Amino acid sequence: MKKLAFNPYLPSYEYIPDGEPHVFGNRLYLFGSHDRFGGKDYCLNDYVCWSAPVDDLADWRYEGVIYRKDQHPRGDGSVPFYAPDVACGLDGNYYLYYSVKDSSIISVAICDTPAGKYEYYGDVKSPEGHVYGTDLSDWYEFDPAVLVDDGRVWLYSGTGQASTERQGHPVVGAFVRELEADMLTSKSEPSIIMPRVKRPLTKPAFFEGSSVRKIGDTYYFVYPATDLTGLNYCTSKYPDRNFVYRGIIHSTSDMRLNGHSLFNPAYPLGNNHGGIVCVKEQYYIFDHRMTNRTLYARQGVAEPITINEDGTINQVESTSCGLNGGTLPWKGKYPAYIACNLMPGKILGLRNPLNGPYMTQEGEDREDNPNQYVKSITSGSLVGFKYFQFDGLNKKLSVTLRGRAKGILRVLTGEKGQGVAEVKVNIESAFWKEYHVSMKALQGKHAIFFTFKGKGTLDMESFEMS
Repeated sequence: MKKLAFNPYLPSYEYIPDGEPHVFGNRLYLFGSHDRFGGKDYCLNDYVCWSAPVDDLADWRYEGVIYRKDQHPRGDGSVPFYAPDVACGLDGNYYLYYSVKDSSIISVAICDTPAGKYEYYGDVKSPEGHVYGTDLSDWYEFDPAVLVDDGRVWLYSGTGQASTERQGHPVVGAFVRELEADMLTSKSEPSIIMPRVKRPLTKPAFFEGSSVRKIGDTYYFVYPATDLTGLNYCTSKYPDRNFVYRGIIHSTSDMRLNGHSLFNPAYPLGNNHGGIVCVKEQYYIFDHRMTNRTLYARQGVAEPITINEDGTINQVESTSCGLNGGTLPWKGKYPAYIACNLMPGKILGLRNPLNGPYMTQEGEDREDNPNQYVKSITSGSLVGFKYFQFDGLNKKLSVTLRGRAKGILRVLTGEKGQGVAEVKVNIESAFWKEYHVSMKALQGKHAIFFTFKGKGTLDMESFEMS
């Protein structure tokens, strides 16, 4: 690769959640919602697209705005557009499926290229012309996913949120209908593939965010679960029935991995949404993480996964290296925003995910000049980076910090790993300051965790090993 790939894989000023990755031609395209840094609601910005060559998943290119909210015929451009999906239709055109907040209507835009300028095409409707979602008896439509398979088109929708109604429409869970070749007209009545669960926290039931792929002869239905375990999945030999629950693929908070739970998450908790893609025979799961101590500034992350011979997928942990194709080299300067684990100090043996270090940036929402950093590191906090490859030699370590704090910043090889360096911190400044220390020799693959013990609060911009 020309440069290293990290998590988040896009520049740190970009907030693209609900990522749906698709390979068209020789490029990987990323479609998703578009959060606004500092926003007070989800998905406030217009749809944009990023893409990368399949040969270099570190070389992401901004494709620009592909569809503006003011292009929608009903509205003034101020209402959020929720999670979209894109598919190449049977006619070779590209179709973008989306829902406007609280509309219960799945709308479609069309373009002749994957990342060109989409134009409004229509709303999903019955053969008689009835637009689904315009009658209160219609099931609640939400977060569309589309699959074109062997000349047939399948549209997935729905939500499993706790209430039996939303905007007056029945909430039934996840459902699917077949569409005609025009990608707009229903060919069949919708059928439920994952029903809403009355007590959603008792098991990983369907919440929202349908995503569907066909791998071999098996259909994979990926969805965020109601129990906050992240992206779960079901499989079937059919696109519209007989889906069987298989497990968890990924959680940005490492739920149910390495002892992490609702009371001990490895990263601030929030919603999830993402999909699977295969790039040059390697499968990946795309997801998103929370930043800025809010649900409204989410960033895309991705991890390689393995499809086992029996069709199952082992849960993967969140890392800093993501799409890099392996561990990161020990030598170099790394921005703090690629931390994959952020944990507060323990209180009575538990960690409160709402009261710990978090990612943020200076200034307003923008499209250049990234300066994201880790804020609010207090005594007992953990800031973790996974993974690096070491060569067995001693190192010099520098850490760039600011804040008002006095104490020791210890460097560990894991959440409960051995100590390899200590930084004596005595700072009271709004300006960044570098601290330099020696670091013990490490051999092989290791994580790097920073934990502070002392008084006050620190921010971290970067660290460098040399």
